[in-house]
Amino acid sequence: MAIAIDACAAQHQGDRKEQQDRVVILPHARRRGVALAVVADGMGGHTGGALAAEQVIHTAKTNLDHFAGPDECPKRMLENSMREAHTMIKASRFMNEKDPHSTAVMLLLQPGRVTWGHCGDSRLYHFRGKQLVQRTVDHSYVEHLVATGKITPQQALTHPNRNVLLASLGGQDEPKVSLDEVTELCAGDAFVLCSDGLWGYFDDLELGTLVADNTARQACEILIDKARQRANGGGDNLSLAIIKLIEALPPTKPAPPAGFVRRSVA
Repeated sequence: MAIAIDACAAQHQGDRKEQQDRVVILPHARRRGVALAVVADGMGGHTGGALAAEQVIHTAKTNLDHFAGPDECPKRMLENSMREAHTMIKASRFMNEKDPHSTAVMLLLQPGRVTWGHCGDSRLYHFRGKQLVQRTVDHSYVEHLVATGKITPQQALTHPNRNVLLASLGGQDEPKVSLDEVTELCAGDAFVLCSDGLWGYFDDLELGTLVADNTARQACEILIDKARQRANGGGDNLSLAIIKLIEALPPTKPAPPAGFVRRSVA
């Protein structure tokens, strides 16, 4: 079965004074079927977070341009992109006197393989149909509390320290980068990358259902609208990228000219 891609990236400033998120889906310049999706959630005061997120996108694009496809390890490429962005963001502190940081989640799509990595609390979800297959685990204080059994996932949603990160790009400490991939893909698989300004308003089932029941573009529009309604005037920047694998339709044969009769030959 041939598989086609339905993809869309979108964002909204929310109720903040500045958009510090960045999101992009980049096709490889020379390799068919290879693309990179990135969501970066910048932090660090006026313009500082935006500059950090821009650095994540710039570094990821540079590494994609040099990616050699099957001859190069995709996990290494993603990890190098994040660590290089971390170094550049950290160095920028001395130039702009700001305290820039950024989360990052990246997905590399290749024929028959999807590889991803993240640092911070921007997430990747992998759905098959409406069902969640896997999602990244946030590098955050509340996820640590959940993992150690001190609070439940439901309590994490309203915990007063839910925005405290244990890892980010640009901080004093070396970033924690988590990597994974899937090589058994099929039509009906979908991948959602998003910042916490979006995922904080949806449980896994609702998110998976909205993505499965709509095109990538429609799902982006619906998710942003619902997040804005639920934010009730207090919403953060929000960004998302959706990559859906769908069954490719067979090419249609051109219709014969008017008056032409196709004859079979015995």
